[in-house]
Amino acid sequence: MNDMTSLDHIAVVLVEPKGALNIGSVCRVMANFGLGRLRLVNPQADHLSDPARKMAVKASFLLESAECFDSLEAALADCSLSIGTTRRFGKYRENLLHPEQAAGLCLEQAPGGRVGLVFGREDHGLFNEELDLCQRLMTIPTCGPVKSMNLAQAVAVTLYEASRARARAAGLAAGGRKLAANEELEQMYAHMRRTLLDIDFLDRQNPDHILRALRQIFGRAGLSSREVRILRGLMSRIDWVEGERRKLHKGA
Repeated sequence: MNDMTSLDHIAVVLVEPKGALNIGSVCRVMANFGLGRLRLVNPQADHLSDPARKMAVKASFLLESAECFDSLEAALADCSLSIGTTRRFGKYRENLLHPEQAAGLCLEQAPGGRVGLVFGREDHGLFNEELDLCQRLMTIPTCGPVKSMNLAQAVAVTLYEASRARARAAGLAAGGRKLAANEELEQMYAHMRRTLLDIDFLDRQNPDHILRALRQIFGRAGLSSREVRILRGLMSRIDWVEGERRKLHKGA
């Protein structure tokens, strides 16, 4: 069971990082703030290479213990809260958190559950399909002519805010509730997609347009396992009613 004064439940997730130096620098930052879980999704550089170890300095142990995954979905399967980072905006990238807000969520909404802080590629960031896997999105405000930050620097800002939130929470009792894991959420969204397509609620040419809005709504709500089961029960009931309606229509 995690408590609100610990960051042990937070995993830093890097999606297809291209620079060994960046990976090493991220490890050093993680060690600065006491985090020990690094997850790499299809790394494009050797995270055990000498350049990575050089930048990690005394945090090479994090390089050696890093977990590698073939997909972001697999990397987030056991996470009850995933926060994706982005510098781009648009209709699918709304309600963005600032690092301070994200840090509060990490500590206040996920005691007992795993949290994934997801950072994208150095050049292209995270794709929409990857952000769909995150319940909340975060951006780091900048005001200079270059808007996007270096990967390791972005991790540093985010973890600094998490460390500040931890300090504020020190002395407070752990509270809140345990949220559903990503695996449960993705199964629910897959069920929702089938059901809403069956009743023609979703546009078959672009079902993700509405589904992304639903993901953001449920992401902000922070669903527990029980609430996921209730929603899946609702979908199952709709499935049954739609099946009966089709039988009647066929027999008419």
